[in-house]
Amino acid sequence: MNRDDTRTQFRNAMASLGAAVNVITTDGSRGRCGITASAVCSVTDTPPTMLVCINQSSYVHDVMHGNRHVCINVLGARSQELARVFAGMTGCSMEDRFDGCAWQSGLLGVPVLDDAITSLEGSIVDSKSVGSHSVMFVQIESIATRDDGDGLVYFGRQFHQLAREAV
Repeated sequence: MNRDDTRTQFRNAMASLGAAVNVITTDGSRGRCGITASAVCSVTDTPPTMLVCINQSSYVHDVMHGNRHVCINVLGARSQELARVFAGMTGCSMEDRFDGCAWQSGLLGVPVLDDAITSLEGSIVDSKSVGSHSVMFVQIESIATRDDGDGLVYFGRQFHQLAREAV
């Protein structure tokens, strides 16, 4: 099988792997920016650490790596349009991406989405290059969660609402 076929098959297989939708944001000496990412997961709770995979060819990659502080904003179901905006699907500028929603400056000076169902702020403590992407390890320093709002997942190349069970 040639490389293009393998890549296509892998991407098709990954479309069957449902994942939470996040907007990863940063601000600092390299500037403010953000990107939609689904390649995000927990690593350990001691110390609280997440991993975030970002394409090395992305402008956002170098800004995040240089700023060293990020916020993983876990999106709720009503944030599908925001996910599209930060994924670059709407063609708006980086500055305009932030104009459509309410943000606060977090503990580490990074943008924290008011409407996120969970926000995890942290510092990039390590990074590994794997193929086209960097796997950034983020040690979490501040966590905010909400008890309301449904989840947003990406599955089958589409966004889907994940209902929160009533308590």
